[in-house]
Amino acid sequence: MNSSGNDTSPYKCIFDEDFKYVLLPVSYGIVLCVGLILNILALYIFLFRIKPWNASTTYMFNLAIADIMYVISLPLLIYYYSQGDDWPFGEALCKIVKFLFYNNMYCSIFFLLCISIHRFIGICFPMKSLGWLKVRNARIISVVVWIFIAAFQSPILYFVTTSTKGDSTTCHDTSSVDLFDTFVVYSSVSLALLFCVPFVIIIICYTLMTRALMKPSAASSDTSNSKKKSIKMIIIVLLTFIICFLPFHVNRTLYYYFRKLDLDCDTLNAINMAYKVTRPLASANSCLDPILYFLAGQTVRRNIIPRSGLTKVKNKFSTYVRSNNSSSATNSNAAENSFTPISSDMPSAPSPSPTVITRM
Repeated sequence: MNSSGNDTSPYKCIFDEDFKYVLLPVSYGIVLCVGLILNILALYIFLFRIKPWNASTTYMFNLAIADIMYVISLPLLIYYYSQGDDWPFGEALCKIVKFLFYNNMYCSIFFLLCISIHRFIGICFPMKSLGWLKVRNARIISVVVWIFIAAFQSPILYFVTTSTKGDSTTCHDTSSVDLFDTFVVYSSVSLALLFCVPFVIIIICYTLMTRALMKPSAASSDTSNSKKKSIKMIIIVLLTFIICFLPFHVNRTLYYYFRKLDLDCDTLNAINMAYKVTRPLASANSCLDPILYFLAGQTVRRNIIPRSGLTKVKNKFSTYVRSNNSSSATNSNAAENSFTPISSDMPSAPSPSPTVITRM
């Protein structure tokens, strides 16, 4: 591998990147199609089929918005990589696309954090959650998340640059050579605050949730199903972080620091290859998030999966059985009353109070 002689380029080495001209367009194309369809379906359900919203629905709606804003930035990247790193859209659009990539990825992380904390409070502090988990609070938190992430990612618009070599223009993920050390510092702070802190909080919340869910209790079938649903949600969110976000952030950080340490080109090529391979994994988050909507509750599932004819027949049969049982009970009581005199001074047996099962 040779070093690049172009001092205006942020890269000191010429990397062997032929693999990415197939990997990235294909993987981004799959994410674009699948993620766009699933998240548009989710938005339709949230807007037109679910009323009224609760706090969890508010967070999931904003998560779907972040995913859609991310996937609509992919067509330009698909074209760019399919053309062999030739960016014909200008430096301003390069900055905007990179900003959208990182801004919406971190918005997704923070809304996953909000959903996790919401679930944690509901399970571990069910009484206090009645006052804390209000829709109004969820709306305020969502606005704060959007503003905070956009402000924190705004330096991307300053750092990201393009460079020209011959007839092709490269849209870089980083900055120019003179700003690269500053960019690495900014990237490290972003890594700590926007990824490591949410990841640690989610792990703590899910550890405490799992302990609470594993405690033995005289649970009904409804509460048992609620526990299973919560455990599935824990698994999905953790897998999203471990598969999608963790490899990307680890390899990106190593890549930046290896370049800053000015290691040999072979080492840089190896870490650059690992970094490029993990970028599609970060994008796959947009396709995994809709699974959370399905696991969120009965309301979402009823709107995603229409009732089949078999379900309708089963419901009619259940209604028929209940009405027959009610008629039989009424007739039995009438017969008993007609043959058994009731003394006015005999206290009547108190009717059993109905048992109310609340769902967590």
